Amino acid sequence: MADEGRSSKKRKRAKRRGTDKNKDSTYNLPDATELSSQDIVVSSSSDGKKTQRVSGSSSFLDKMRARLSGGHFRMLNEKLYTCTGEEALNYFKEDKLLFDMYHTGYQEQMTHWPELPVNLIIKWLKEHDPSFIVADFGCGDARLSKNVKNKVFSFDLVSKDPSVIACDMSNTPLDSASVDVAVFCLSLMGVNYASYLAEARRVLKPRGWLLISEVKSRFDPSNGGADPQKFIKAVCELGFVSALKDFSNKMFILLYFKKKDEKTSEGKDIDWPQLKPCLYKRR
Repeated sequence: MADEGRSSKKRKRAKRRGTDKNKDSTYNLPDATELSSQDIVVSSSSDGKKTQRVSGSSSFLDKMRARLSGGHFRMLNEKLYTCTGEEALNYFKEDKLLFDMYHTGYQEQMTHWPELPVNLIIKWLKEHDPSFIVADFGCGDARLSKNVKNKVFSFDLVSKDPSVIACDMSNTPLDSASVDVAVFCLSLMGVNYASYLAEARRVLKPRGWLLISEVKSRFDPSNGGADPQKFIKAVCELGFVSALKDFSNKMFILLYFKKKDEKTSEGKDIDWPQLKPCLYKRR
């Protein structure tokens, strides 16, 4: 009877452990199959029995941190693609550390890209008038403003730098017709992305430039992405003229528009395509 009672307690404890383990399947630590021999420490007791334990080595801890960091990034990334800009702003206001987690994961993902679109936009600006005033919508680490001579207004959901203005990108503090270039570099993430572009049109001067770079898979109709021609048509109906389309890069596309001189009807109904969320797989 005593043995039976002990077995029952063991089963209950095992059941509890299993339940706890499955509470959140997003963040998985390395299991035994992923550990190298360097992660396992074998020790012998005085009676000659050998035991194994997981090492506290930096390599193993790094694996754990990478898994946790990657899990947080994927969760935050998915949220940003599936909520409005206002919801994202409020989300990060509640916990600014989440913004750091997101951008740490984002920068790690960017290390796998052979070329970064922000560098091409920097090159474009350096080839144009340095007196152009620029609005960088979704600036991230504000790399653009740090690498050009232009006056740059940098916007993002959280300000981690004095040069960055925290706001919803559909409602910036800029005056109407006050900037020459509006930039969206991998930042059309919210479900209400059309309102970001409408804000860009508001703050741009007539014949001002709109530069958009986005992940190429978001514009791949054969894989659930939007039709790029439909997107370009919608932007033009908003009050722009298509100036250049660059689909040559395997990772991203570049689209250049110029704002029309004439005023566009505010109440015009535009059929905006749904942009495919860019969700990262677990590596």
